[in-house]
Amino acid sequence: MPGVPPGVRTLRTYRREWLFKDLVAGVVLTTLLVPQGMAYAELAGLPPITGLYTSVLCLLAYAVAGPSRILVLGPDSSLGPMIAATVLPLVASDGDSARAVALASVLALMVGAITILAGVARLGFVADLISKPTMIGYMNGLALTILIGQLPKLFGFSTDADGLIAELDAFLDGLSDGDAVPAAVTVGGCGIVLILFLQRFLPKVPAVLVMVVLAIGSSVLFDLGDHGVRLVGRLPEGLPPFTVPDIRWDDLGPLFVGALGIALVSLADTISNASAFATRTGQEVRGDNEMIAIGTANAAAGLFQGFPVSTSGSRTAVAERAGAKTQLTGVIGAALILLMLVLLPGLFRALPQPTLAAVVITASLSLADLRGTARLWHQRKAEFWLCVAAFLGVALLGVLPGIAVAVGLSILNVFRRAWWPYSTELGRVPGLEGYHDVRSHQGAEHLPGLVILRFDAPLFFANAKSFRDQILRYTRTTSPLECVLIAAEPVTDVDTTAADILEDLDRTLQDRGVALVFAELKDPVRRKIERYGLTRPFDPAAFYPTVESAIEAYRSRTGTDWG
Repeated sequence: MPGVPPGVRTLRTYRREWLFKDLVAGVVLTTLLVPQGMAYAELAGLPPITGLYTSVLCLLAYAVAGPSRILVLGPDSSLGPMIAATVLPLVASDGDSARAVALASVLALMVGAITILAGVARLGFVADLISKPTMIGYMNGLALTILIGQLPKLFGFSTDADGLIAELDAFLDGLSDGDAVPAAVTVGGCGIVLILFLQRFLPKVPAVLVMVVLAIGSSVLFDLGDHGVRLVGRLPEGLPPFTVPDIRWDDLGPLFVGALGIALVSLADTISNASAFATRTGQEVRGDNEMIAIGTANAAAGLFQGFPVSTSGSRTAVAERAGAKTQLTGVIGAALILLMLVLLPGLFRALPQPTLAAVVITASLSLADLRGTARLWHQRKAEFWLCVAAFLGVALLGVLPGIAVAVGLSILNVFRRAWWPYSTELGRVPGLEGYHDVRSHQGAEHLPGLVILRFDAPLFFANAKSFRDQILRYTRTTSPLECVLIAAEPVTDVDTTAADILEDLDRTLQDRGVALVFAELKDPVRRKIERYGLTRPFDPAAFYPTVESAIEAYRSRTGTDWG
């Protein structure tokens, strides 16, 4: 029903037999939401409690507004560094956590507004601005950035460095100065090994939960706090507080720039995950509705001391494997987190900080796609180098400039293909119907005096001169040349610049005694040519419905035969 939120529609059609599965899946999901929420909050440079506030509000908001039945939202490892890169430079040098939370909340509100407006305006295609090769490179760079940034925390100390190279240098300096805490290295390193082992050999076991439980037990048993290991401590008690964030006016500009990048990555991630899981469940993906739902979730988080969120493929997969049927799974997860905050706020007080670093580091490893990078090298070298450029953009320039580099490279790659599209001469191949690329068929036959060209792109201002120069090149290398036939089916558009160049080209060819004719030109393109007035300089007989009819007309006029 139009105007009814998706969550309400789901509630009206809810089946009783789904309830037990959603309850079980909600409990399983909570075991992942809590440690990851706290870990990703710290990755964003914020207090761990904000990760739990964010998880609760985005789950509840998406349960009402989200069109997907099982998609799980929450703090995300790919957004954490972007949030930190936006917020931390604006925080005073004293590291005021309250100001950082307020800035992150406004950032979430901005991301929410951007994505809601984009959804209403049906701008879901914007998520396609990042091609897969550049996204792979960006995520590889992000994974390395996260890994290097978490190493000091894993080793029990902290640095003030900013940027991949500076952070690596500061980490090595800390090691050489003896800042590492052996107990922190032990508990954090064992946490990484345990998570990776369980994920690899026992994937049904909740690896993060097992690691967190063992880490808390070790902390209590061996008094890790007395051995220099930083602990999470007691979380603030009570429900997430409704808060209107208070920031300065001059903060809005930098926050808006960061919000644009975060919204783009969040949308690309959301639509990708929604499509993947919708295929499994037989649902239809409605990209614009997903954008509105993601925006609603971000706005809700921003009003309760939260930060920007995205979908999580790993958490959604956990919910799916646990039997989740609807968004009630997320509601159960949110309710359990709230109960913990109200009744058991000290549950994680003995959790070592290095274990949160272990959670983040293992998550960062899943962001990297080395196999996909190697596949690009074998399949298409140009896209491999795009991937490398996007990686270097993140690694050398930073997370936010890196997303701008990734988008810029993707757009430039589109223009590169349009500027220099594939074009070729066609010929007749004995035994094959139609007319084929002479580069693939060296023995293709030609008609004397006729060149058949195929240009695989729309004609517009950027490539029209290249098209003209290619045809003129044939007038110099082919003798005698009487006619140039354009197999125009791939030409999906002709702009006014290209139309003027076509008119000049036709005039030049006529002066040289060469006819320019078109075959299989699409009707919409033909109508544009008529509107531009090109049918006046061009003879109406220069347009043929098929390549075959154009060739037969040429043969009947010249009496030539294939050879």
